[in-house]
Amino acid sequence: MDFLISYWWIILVIIAAVAIGGYSIYAFVNLPSDSQLTKVKEWLLYAVTEAEKELGSGTGQIKLRYVYDMFIVKFPYLTKAISFDTFSDLVDEVLEKFRALLASNSNLQNYVNGENTTK
Repeated sequence: MDFLISYWWIILVIIAAVAIGGYSIYAFVNLPSDSQLTKVKEWLLYAVTEAEKELGSGTGQIKLRYVYDMFIVKFPYLTKAISFDTFSDLVDEVLEKFRALLASNSNLQNYVNGENTTK
């Protein structure tokens, strides 16, 4: 009983974190599948950008694995529903958008290449 009295706030924080996490998963799962796919693709664009920044060009398979590892951490429940081949196809689709953005956006080029244009 002394434990509960001494650490009631830790128990309350844990309960709140579990409730918030559970609600987030519940809300995502109840979105229509097109909305879910759109959110995953938006996140994949971020993940592909970070992989390109971190690993550079010429490391395609390593970047794919890097993005997949990030995906597993972010969406662990989707890894059971999406095969690696389907994931790879999604990444290929997002890569086309990334390349178009990279070609047209100098700020993104600077971010990915690590160049600093401030003087």
